[in-house]
Amino acid sequence: MTTPIPATRFADPASAEHLERAAGELAAHGFTVEILDDAAAARARVKDLIPEGARVFTGASETLRLSGIEADINTSGRYDAVKPRVLAMDRASERDEIRRLTSTPDVIVGSVHAVTETGSLVVASGSGSQLPGYAGGAARAIWIAGAQKVVSDLPAALRRVEDHCLPLESARAQAVYGWPSAVNRLLVLNAEPSPGRGTVLLLREAIGF
Repeated sequence: MTTPIPATRFADPASAEHLERAAGELAAHGFTVEILDDAAAARARVKDLIPEGARVFTGASETLRLSGIEADINTSGRYDAVKPRVLAMDRASERDEIRRLTSTPDVIVGSVHAVTETGSLVVASGSGSQLPGYAGGAARAIWIAGAQKVVSDLPAALRRVEDHCLPLESARAQAVYGWPSAVNRLLVLNAEPSPGRGTVLLLREAIGF
């Protein structure tokens, strides 16, 4: 079986003009947006944004892993990290508690699969575990997105998910879990109705899927 090759046009960083356009539209839709140079800057900014001791859940994300943000949150001891707790819990007998912990943290941190220049965020998921927190369950949400994730509009975002992200995530899942991934759930955030809740850190560099 041959692994599909992701579309290279979805891997190239967006220009400064496109980043600014996306940031402006996201801000107009209620998101707090910052454009940062790179993953190191995002890593430092996340530490500033999350108070020590906060209950924090990290969504599955290559961006978080590669940047070191995932380790900062889950292994530093600075926060009440949800993910290590749920990984140690029994999936059968403690299923309801796992669901509550992952759905309503103080802060959820993750990434998205596409950012549109019309002001939307698009997240695809196989399990859906991060989506309740993203959609409104978490008191605050922080998304870090590389410049290659900026696309023109929602149809382009959906193509990016199917043509670029899914093949890469399927290959990763196959290697780690022994089975491919799938777009079982899809979340589109068109606006943030609660001022100050959703923060988007847009990077000038490419990182993650």
